[in-house]
Amino acid sequence: MCLIITIVLEKSLHEPMYVFICCLSVNSLYGSSGFFPRFLLDLLSDTHFISRPSCFVQIYVVYTYAFSEFSILAVMAYDRLVAICQPLRYRSRMSVRKAGFLWAAAVLHPALSVGSTMSLTVELPLCGNKLERIFCANRPILDNSCVGTTRSDIVGQVITYASVFLPFFFVLYSYARILAVCRRGGAEVRGKALQTCVPHLVTFVTYSSSFFLEVAITKYNSKVDPIVTAVLSLEYLMVPSLNNPLIYGLKLPQIRAAFARRFKIKAIKSSRQAHGLKKETQ
Repeated sequence: MCLIITIVLEKSLHEPMYVFICCLSVNSLYGSSGFFPRFLLDLLSDTHFISRPSCFVQIYVVYTYAFSEFSILAVMAYDRLVAICQPLRYRSRMSVRKAGFLWAAAVLHPALSVGSTMSLTVELPLCGNKLERIFCANRPILDNSCVGTTRSDIVGQVITYASVFLPFFFVLYSYARILAVCRRGGAEVRGKALQTCVPHLVTFVTYSSSFFLEVAITKYNSKVDPIVTAVLSLEYLMVPSLNNPLIYGLKLPQIRAAFARRFKIKAIKSSRQAHGLKKETQ
């Protein structure tokens, strides 16, 4: 939240790269809101039941968060690709307005894709009500269906490939191009690439690893110990959300300096208020 507030309020950070970092942080908060309130409620409750509508809402939020994360990471890779490989054209090809448009596209596509998949799942009659997960997921719902799920499986696989693997391979392609430019360029080009690309690359590797591990757990859930499944599922939803503000807040000097300035201003105001109260008491 502090990272989002800093980027929104600090005018020097109103650049496409920082807009995308803000998008990533907003998406992390959105994904967390779909899981942690219900998870905390289950911890305080003796019975772990969730209504059918609430379960489908949680699936929608978690899945749109997951797909949007890949879309935003792909857009960020495109931004870095243009900035490093075509620096003279960057201002003409990327602006804050265009960054907002790309953000909207990165969120709208997963929202529509997951919605189309969920529309098929909602119609299925269920013969079971047991989910071996700490949050609702589409695959366990399909396993509880009383009828065949071939159409849902096909639509789900097509959407997953389009929403996950296309952005995933685009990020790999972008960094292959960036690496080629850095090898031919001088120390200045390599320094700029390292400063701006390392946080994004760390975020991409961390999230991709967590996501594909979660997919594997969902597929082979019956063969994995329930405690291991719970721990890895928590890691999937917690680590990327905590990773983004730490990586970008500590690694990028512009964000770190802006945050320090705002914190210092608040500290000065607080000290002045305290000093004023002290005078009044005297």
